[in-house]
Amino acid sequence: MFNHCLLIGALLSLATPLTVAMETCPATPGMPGIPGMHGRDGRDGEKGEKGVPGASDDSGLGPQKGAKGTPGPEGYPGKRGKSGEPGGPGKPGHPGPKGDTGEAGTFGVQQKAAFSVARGTNVYPDKTGVIRFTTVITNIDEDYNTETGHFRCRVPGTYYFVFHASKDDQLCVLMKLDDSLLTSFCDRRRNRRQVTSGSLAVYLSKDQEVWLETKDFRGMRGTPAGYSIFSGFLLHAH
Repeated sequence: MFNHCLLIGALLSLATPLTVAMETCPATPGMPGIPGMHGRDGRDGEKGEKGVPGASDDSGLGPQKGAKGTPGPEGYPGKRGKSGEPGGPGKPGHPGPKGDTGEAGTFGVQQKAAFSVARGTNVYPDKTGVIRFTTVITNIDEDYNTETGHFRCRVPGTYYFVFHASKDDQLCVLMKLDDSLLTSFCDRRRNRRQVTSGSLAVYLSKDQEVWLETKDFRGMRGTPAGYSIFSGFLLHAH
């Protein structure tokens, strides 16, 4: 039918106006066109008028605080802040229990050490041996041993040692500290009765020992008319 109307319309268009052909055959709708592109957004509208105020609170108490909400979950620990300034001293604490009584000390007690011994014999000392002094004049706490001829340090500190020899023969005296030679004193004059001496200040640690020795020249003798003396005493405790 559609093709038949087209054919008649085409033949009639040669002799009659188009309006005649359109009246002869009814119009047929065409194919839908392709949708056009979306238009751009329009401009913002003008600001509207201010709204009507809300209803007032008839109670006259004004806005009321709502009920406290439930605590939220605990958050993550924050970063450590800067250290604050040192606080002031705290209040004194309660007194502690009384302690046990300590042992008796030596505070305020002066340490003492001294000896003075004599060789009251006319016999020569042993050759290259320790000179022994057997007559005790002073011997605090028995620090000088008359059996060995040694002085043993009980109180550490600085000591002063001195000997006086009554002699009529040649004499050499060695002062020893734990088998180490401290010093030597010699007097080789003969055939003349006289006194010779020597002295030395030395620091001693606890249990160190000091003594006198003689070698080939051993004229250290003693008689009631003239003893040979060996003495020592503490100058300053350390």
